Amino acid sequence: MSPEQRLEGLVLRSSPLGESDRLITLLSNEEGLVRLAAPGARKPKSSLAAAVPLAVLSLQVGGRSGLKRVRQLRVLRNFSNLAERLETLAAAQGLAEVALLLVPSGDAIDGVLEDLLVQLARLELVVKEKQDSLEALAISVQGLTHLLALGGYALPLAECCRSGAPLDPPLGNWEWRCSLLPSEGFVLGAVPGAQMVLNASELALLQRLLRPALPRRRDGELMGPEWVWLRLLQLLELWCREHLSRSARSWRMLRQCFSDGASSLADRS
Repeated sequence: MSPEQRLEGLVLRSSPLGESDRLITLLSNEEGLVRLAAPGARKPKSSLAAAVPLAVLSLQVGGRSGLKRVRQLRVLRNFSNLAERLETLAAAQGLAEVALLLVPSGDAIDGVLEDLLVQLARLELVVKEKQDSLEALAISVQGLTHLLALGGYALPLAECCRSGAPLDPPLGNWEWRCSLLPSEGFVLGAVPGAQMVLNASELALLQRLLRPALPRRRDGELMGPEWVWLRLLQLLELWCREHLSRSARSWRMLRQCFSDGASSLADRS
């Protein structure tokens, strides 16, 4: 970065720095992940107090060496109302954690910021319109699927990783199975050593998540029951642990919002 520069982006993380400063990690289209010091941001009347997670900011930053410092900021959007519901907060934090794992410092990945903002806006509607909690879970699963694809770790959903045969789930055939091997991909059939085994409906739902919109029935209701969405989240977590070394800690908090579904998930595993 040049000594003085304007940046726009989403704050993914913040932590205390010194007595009253704040260290923020910004996701921007220009620089990818950028760590910045916000002097005095922890003081209640600071002009930089708005440098908090889930805020979209326009920043004036400066400094010739080391950690750049925020000089001025303007709030473009703030998703703080997601904290009004535990499931929307956990979903937003989980997606932010994954972005931190995916995006390198100083090197942006096209589409990540835009897609993340789309998912946060959808979660905001869940709060504003008092939508069912399942919406937040489905947004999390689809958002995670999109982020992995944009970051170069897309689920290989087109063909069997061993035979090359197409993964074309026959809906209505309840005997059909495919298996997840996180180090390889998906294999037709139920195979030894599989981390998860999916039926045709589950795989078809997963394949649809790469589209822009959530999969819905004609009446507008989400496709798939709660326990299936929890299983898909579990599958994506396994994929993240294999390819990103770890998964987002916030997914555990999200699952706790669905205790009945978690019990059903355990019964089906």
